[in-house]
Amino acid sequence: MRYIYTHIGAIIESYNGSIPLTHFLKNYFRVHPKLGSRDRKILSDMAYCWYRCSKGFNEDIPFEERLHACLYLCETNTPQSDNLLPETYKTTKDRSIAEKINILSNSGISFNIYAITAFNTELSEGISTPDWLYSMLQQPRLFIRIRKNRKKILAILKDNQLPFELLSDNCIALPNTSPIDKLLPEDCYVVQDASSQTTGNYFHTNKDASWWDCCSGAGGKSLLLKDKFPNAKLSVSDKRASILHNLEKRFQLYGHTRPASYVADVASEAELNYTLGNKTFSHIICDVPCTGSGTWARTPEQLYFFDDRQIATISALQAGIATNVSKRLEPGGTLYYITCSVFEAENEAVIKQIREKTGLQLHEWVLINGIEKKADSMFIAVLKKPY
Repeated sequence: MRYIYTHIGAIIESYNGSIPLTHFLKNYFRVHPKLGSRDRKILSDMAYCWYRCSKGFNEDIPFEERLHACLYLCETNTPQSDNLLPETYKTTKDRSIAEKINILSNSGISFNIYAITAFNTELSEGISTPDWLYSMLQQPRLFIRIRKNRKKILAILKDNQLPFELLSDNCIALPNTSPIDKLLPEDCYVVQDASSQTTGNYFHTNKDASWWDCCSGAGGKSLLLKDKFPNAKLSVSDKRASILHNLEKRFQLYGHTRPASYVADVASEAELNYTLGNKTFSHIICDVPCTGSGTWARTPEQLYFFDDRQIATISALQAGIATNVSKRLEPGGTLYYITCSVFEAENEAVIKQIREKTGLQLHEWVLINGIEKKADSMFIAVLKKPY
């Protein structure tokens, strides 16, 4: 198994965080085709565990010892990964994180959870720094939203002995590696994190209301809206034509009428005016670009390589987008400001700027803390335009 350690050393030495880790690993495995399926799974476990917590250990600890400590402390997806551990670690792998940290300490290996990040940024109300950091040690679960044929979906999961938890009538949590794409009818469900699904609880409408998803991406929030309110008059926009094409294909798959679609950079007021003319809307979903810090347990490499100097630039972009699109609100209209960040600078601080610049009134805001569900965390604020 020495070759495994050679490969993981090469991976860690050459990866710089410029592309998602999953893409880097696929490219690496393509260049090294002799690595079998088991090898690839072990190396993936090693890489993800390394980026989850290696900074929490002293750098003077030998590489393999630190790697073993990372594998021990974090959840792994492959039993063969655990077989690489020292015997003491193997027999106590199912202990709590606190117990494992104590076992490591008794072995002369100390762990500092606060050291896994090189920055100190205030979090939104509703989530604590220790809880957020410890959540990085575990892979979140896979969540699906049932669109139709609920009984059939549940029957398939049971027949195939897939463990699952029903969190609500339509939200199901499953182990992250569940092969649902091979089992479930694709038009009956949507892969969507539990916290993302929860944002839909804040959407309210009436018969004649018009909606605009101004940073739609592939349409997760738009599909959530249309499944909840099939008759909603929806427009979508994104600055990437390719991703709007993906959105349209998804709408076709799920049987929804294709929404009015605009390629526009909503950060540019001039471009927005050119593209939309004098169009206004009753409700605007403003799911802005963000650091994604509420999702970093899925992509721990983003935490590992994050430079907190980016936050000021990102929050300025968020405030600019929200200010631009809010001018398209009809009197009495609603702006739904959404991020998948836990940083106060991207959430409450931006809402303060939006209110000062636009006069919108804050109806409510909440940090949707997904840690206990092993889900992402998100922030949503509901703002109203006065009549």
